[in-house]
Amino acid sequence: MTRWLAEYAWLPDRAEPTRDVLIEATDGRLTAVTPLTGDGPPTAGVEVLDDAVRLPGLTVPGLANAHSHAFHRALRGRTHDGRGDFWSWRSLMYAIATRLDPDTYLALARAVYAEMALAGITCVGEFHYLHHGPGGTPYDDPNAMSAALVEAAAHAGIRLTLLDTAYLAGGVDGAPLTGPQRRFGDGDALRWAARVDAFGPADDHVRLGAAIHSVRAVPAEQLATVAGWADRNGLPLHVHLSEQPAENDACRAVHGCTPTRLLADHGVLGPHTTAVHATHPTAADVALLGDSRTRVCVCPTTERDLADGVGPVRRMADAGSPLSLGSDSNAVVDLFEEARALEMDERLRTRRRGHFTPVELLGAATVGGHAALGWGDAGRLAVGQRADLVTVRLDSARTAGVPPAGAFFAATAADVTSVIVDGRPVVDGGRHLTVDVPTELRDAIAAVTAKEDS
Repeated sequence: MTRWLAEYAWLPDRAEPTRDVLIEATDGRLTAVTPLTGDGPPTAGVEVLDDAVRLPGLTVPGLANAHSHAFHRALRGRTHDGRGDFWSWRSLMYAIATRLDPDTYLALARAVYAEMALAGITCVGEFHYLHHGPGGTPYDDPNAMSAALVEAAAHAGIRLTLLDTAYLAGGVDGAPLTGPQRRFGDGDALRWAARVDAFGPADDHVRLGAAIHSVRAVPAEQLATVAGWADRNGLPLHVHLSEQPAENDACRAVHGCTPTRLLADHGVLGPHTTAVHATHPTAADVALLGDSRTRVCVCPTTERDLADGVGPVRRMADAGSPLSLGSDSNAVVDLFEEARALEMDERLRTRRRGHFTPVELLGAATVGGHAALGWGDAGRLAVGQRADLVTVRLDSARTAGVPPAGAFFAATAADVTSVIVDGRPVVDGGRHLTVDVPTELRDAIAAVTAKEDS
């Protein structure tokens, strides 16, 4: 058994953190979560806790990053020197995709996932569509790129939901894949499913999921095949949805309806499905998502970076869609920033304050993300849950003088001091215990950008 004494811990169903909480775990599971004091000084009972590891600051459940494209991290700082939009950015992203192979992807993803661990992320959903070699030729192992991601997460010490993504067409009209996109495709949904069926990682830190890249990339008549495969296997299903107005316009032109309506008509929506972005839904779309209890993953820093816009997040939550958060392009890896952006961006959109409580922000960053990724046993500091603990210092230049409940409006990833995943220390004193994150990021990114930068 391992014991920790948290100076403050945010327990389920409490509006504010609780002071002096003893947390105990065995075999990676929480076995006891015991508040020792009220609002006053510690009681005499604390003196018997000599074997407990002290966690000074605020301890919260592990953060879940529900939407990541690990290789996009190589673009950070390289796409900001000109005008453009998502579509011009995409051409730069494709250039990176052409340079990756299983070895360079392993090195890059290992460093990116370790950066996430430093930020308090204990579980990531990798929206994975970079499947094959240049020109679309499969590797000897058709799932070699998937295996690289699984190994990378193991090295970084975090859990992974590998959202194997069907990417079959170059547009809503079913145009064939061209150029770098050919690496993403399996031909059709049945061959996609056969490839994924052949990949069965037995590692405890990974689970499989499915993804429909978007209505642009999976023809309408094949949507049900992907959704049906996920449903039969009891796996989460994710899909990029209405990220740009152009996607909506193209879908209306070809199918006479919005992407959300198209997904609903083909049986894609539901409580095991997560719509990523949902930045430009109509009022009817919001109702379809909410009535079906389809989850919504918002990625505010990427949606800003790509000039995509701000979605009606509060309305979607009120309609019945549980929220989660993602770092998407990894231009920023900071779930505290993503969480408070739910409130801050809603203020910009509505010119009003007070849309999300701190508890709602915490829920989106923890239990909401874990649920979207198929880890229903994580995201809460409660008996039986996975022993994932993230501690944030309350004495930095950003958090000094801030009440613990205000941490999600003040702290950044730089304030994370301790990360424990399934009861195992991964970050201590703000340093990753096994990965030299800055050095590995520098070297891995140099390996895939050297030709571009020369």
